Amino acid sequence: MVAGAEAAWANESVSLGSGDWIPLFNGRDLDDWTVKIRHHEPGDNHARTFRVEDGLLTVSYDGYEDFDGKFGHLFHKDAFSHYRLRLEYRFIGSQAPGGQAWARRNSGVMLHAQAPGTMPAAQDFPISLEAQFLGGLDDRKPRPTGNLCTPGTNVHVNGEFTEQHCIASSSPTFHGDQWVEFEAQVLGSDGITHTINGEAVMAYTGASYGGGVVSGHRPEAKPDGEPLGEGFIALQSESHPIQFRNIRLLNLKGCMDPEDVRYRDYFVAHNPADCTTVP
Repeated sequence: MVAGAEAAWANESVSLGSGDWIPLFNGRDLDDWTVKIRHHEPGDNHARTFRVEDGLLTVSYDGYEDFDGKFGHLFHKDAFSHYRLRLEYRFIGSQAPGGQAWARRNSGVMLHAQAPGTMPAAQDFPISLEAQFLGGLDDRKPRPTGNLCTPGTNVHVNGEFTEQHCIASSSPTFHGDQWVEFEAQVLGSDGITHTINGEAVMAYTGASYGGGVVSGHRPEAKPDGEPLGEGFIALQSESHPIQFRNIRLLNLKGCMDPEDVRYRDYFVAHNPADCTTVP
């Protein structure tokens, strides 16, 4: 069952063909990533919040005396518009002291995010579309994951414009420290689908700038009403330790000339600059 859009559209899947999946995380270091933590300048990895441990991209707070609203994000160096993103995550340990109650076992990945260099030190969240990850709590109540939150953005759900900030998916609840596989199929501003462990659980269309739930940003970074069709991928630090692995991307934008050696049958958006006549 898909939450947040017509199931027929959400379950349309781009053919993978052989698939030229790009590993975004090499398991050794964060050389292709830029940290941006609230109250700090881009590139300042305060208290080694983001680190690599045993080959896993780890978000840790062992260097924090108090979280104090220091929301953080780790941005990959490249921007994309049409792609499939896959990763696995798991929550570990205990929440950082001073973390908000709503942020317990709460993290996510930001899609179509603004560049970290455009964020002032005081900005809390990047203007983006957040695929929100939640873990079950001790009360054993339902708490779905793969949800949508919209800092500085708006979308259409079931064809209707909405300013609701967070929309729950149809996923089950995942308790404990188990690994969960997430996938996003991103088609510019036209539509995005969230998948959890192989099942589509959330879909939405018509992404644009707008709405609230973002502060400290420069006004020019948020042209309300304009389509939002590309941006950066950023992993979140929201006060609960989390680990990521197998972060990879299939670019769906490239040369769509069937006669070109760089043509792939799974491309959905054309980029003439990617074409070449060299065999």
